[in-house]
Amino acid sequence: MSVLAALVRAYDRLPDAPPFGYSAEKIAAVLALHPDGSVAGLHDLRGGTAKKPTPAVLMVPQAVKRTAGIAPNFLWDKTAYTLGVTAGEGKRTAEEHATFAARHREWLDSTQDEGLQALLRFLDRWAPDRFVWDDGLRDQNIVFALETDRMAGVMLHDRPAARELWAAVQGARGGAGAVCLVTGHHAPVARLHPAIKGVWGAQTAGASLVSFNLDAFESYGHEQGDNAPVSDQAAFAYGAALNAFLAKGSGHRVQIGDASTVFWAEAPEAVASVAEGVFAAMFDALPDGAADDDARREIEMKLDLIRQGRPLTEVDPALEPGTRFTVLGLAPNAARLSVRFMVQDSFDEIARCYRQWQQDIRVEPGPRNGPASLFRQLCELAVQGKMDNLPPRLGGDMMRAILTGGHYPLTVLSTALTRIRADGRIDAIRTGLMKAVLVRNFRQEVPVALDPEFDNKGYQLGRMFAVYEQIQRAALGDVNAGVRDKYYGAASATPRKVFAMLDRGAMAHLSKLGKKKPGHEVNLTKTLRAIMDRLSPADAPFPQTLAAQDQALFALGYHHQHSEFFRKKTDDEDQA
Repeated sequence: MSVLAALVRAYDRLPDAPPFGYSAEKIAAVLALHPDGSVAGLHDLRGGTAKKPTPAVLMVPQAVKRTAGIAPNFLWDKTAYTLGVTAGEGKRTAEEHATFAARHREWLDSTQDEGLQALLRFLDRWAPDRFVWDDGLRDQNIVFALETDRMAGVMLHDRPAARELWAAVQGARGGAGAVCLVTGHHAPVARLHPAIKGVWGAQTAGASLVSFNLDAFESYGHEQGDNAPVSDQAAFAYGAALNAFLAKGSGHRVQIGDASTVFWAEAPEAVASVAEGVFAAMFDALPDGAADDDARREIEMKLDLIRQGRPLTEVDPALEPGTRFTVLGLAPNAARLSVRFMVQDSFDEIARCYRQWQQDIRVEPGPRNGPASLFRQLCELAVQGKMDNLPPRLGGDMMRAILTGGHYPLTVLSTALTRIRADGRIDAIRTGLMKAVLVRNFRQEVPVALDPEFDNKGYQLGRMFAVYEQIQRAALGDVNAGVRDKYYGAASATPRKVFAMLDRGAMAHLSKLGKKKPGHEVNLTKTLRAIMDRLSPADAPFPQTLAAQDQALFALGYHHQHSEFFRKKTDDEDQA
């Protein structure tokens, strides 16, 4: 199923789907009118605090798509159009207001409705210099209402006559008829597709998922939407569904790098809400109401059952096997949106892929705060831990690999190695990511926990480097710049240049340590000799260089051995 077809089907299941031709918009105020067109008052609809007021969200006639031209909305708009006032210089504000008045005189010419007639009278007598209200309302969206209807919450666009006129205006705007590529029905074709808002990094006014704004994109003499005939109704439906999913707090989106990811289940509401909540928790986006500790524990319990491979009905009785699930990743591309990935599969398969991903990244000891979400993992690959600094496409490519079971992006390996050299932090998250690439992409067997018998020169050299560091720490205590701070990058890439020097230093430190703690000196010497015995004689004993895969195993070996030194021993181990 195509992206648009899936979104149109999702629109049919939205519990609060806007009717065709309407959209939810942020409205700051309502201008109340008397029947003679005089102003009864401008009433602020905003909530929130005085420092950060929040506009109300009202269902209004769908907004027009503006590019560089002047185009008014039907019965509502920002103050530059409706009142001719703006907070800035407003070089074309007068023209915008004049166009708003002229188009409404054209649209409402034949109406006898009292409210719509009041708006026409208002436009005839209004002058921008009469604006005497809060300057904070300038450039905000406003709607109109009769004063007698305002207290009941009825706006002009809610009146039956206004709805009939809006349907007629939409019909007049409809393009030539053609077979819709989404529904297969013959219907008027959408000339311009709806603006999609809420995609991270895209224009705040919205960007197009489908557009033809250059001659190079057009063919066979078709213009704009005729190049990909999608009916007005289908275009509205997919735009409404996607905007609803991308809205803040919708419970249908997560941010994965630069890919704004939306998801939904094709199932009854009770089943869909559970599946969507579990999926959001998989990628560190807790559903509404999950801020308290009890809710978090419940979510973690469900994820733990999935990681164990338990049937979905054990995870939650509401989860039905075979529930169809869709995940869509979007990223900005100039004035348009690009589809980074789209995955449609059963929720059973999504859960299986999640479980496999968790197995791929698992190392012992694991992250300090429990299994790491994808967001935390990607932050470990970004400069200064900021998602804005993540390499382009990496987040989307990683998400696609997780959901499809495909190869992880090789950029993960090189980026993790670069970050380790830059800041010297070797932890379970970074080593787990590199382990995942080795296991899935290169079909390589990699130990989860410390394995002294794992025959890989990179892994054993990483263990040896951790032993050298521990010898220095035992002999000298904490120093300002230790072995890892000075030599890790060179040791992991060109061991032969570094390890001979480290070995000489370790012998001196061991001699000093033997005078203070002879038992500790003996244990460290035995560990060092055991590691040396695992290295191949062909490496003589240290190889000239290590490939990227061996450097990843170097980091893993270091993490395992370093953690072993700080692991709490059992009573039996202490006695031994």
